[in-house]
Amino acid sequence: MILLLSAVVAVLFGAGTFLMLKTDLLRVVFGMVLISHAANLTLMSSGLTRGRSPLYPLPDEEISDPLVQALTLTALVIGFGVTALLLGLAYRVYTTHFGADFDRLAEQEARREAELEREEVSV
Repeated sequence: MILLLSAVVAVLFGAGTFLMLKTDLLRVVFGMVLISHAANLTLMSSGLTRGRSPLYPLPDEEISDPLVQALTLTALVIGFGVTALLLGLAYRVYTTHFGADFDRLAEQEARREAELEREEVSV
């Protein structure tokens, strides 16, 4: 079970890293989401250890650590908020620049700076 969970986390980290290295803004956002979920799974797997219950020692029941669950829930909520913000920003970039490719955005930025320099020289 632990080996399967480790493999899933590794695949999520690998796929997220692969997507973050792409030049499309939407793929970078999805890569960040995958890495965030992989980190949450890693955090949850740290609470899978078996031992004494953390709050009140019960004789025959195994209880997982509630701190890990609370931290993961907090990370999920913050991750969803950041994802919504990044998707909103990506949508705004897409509508203003008619695309979300980093290379194309860099070319448009360089062209705009060159035009501003020409306007400053002519004034």
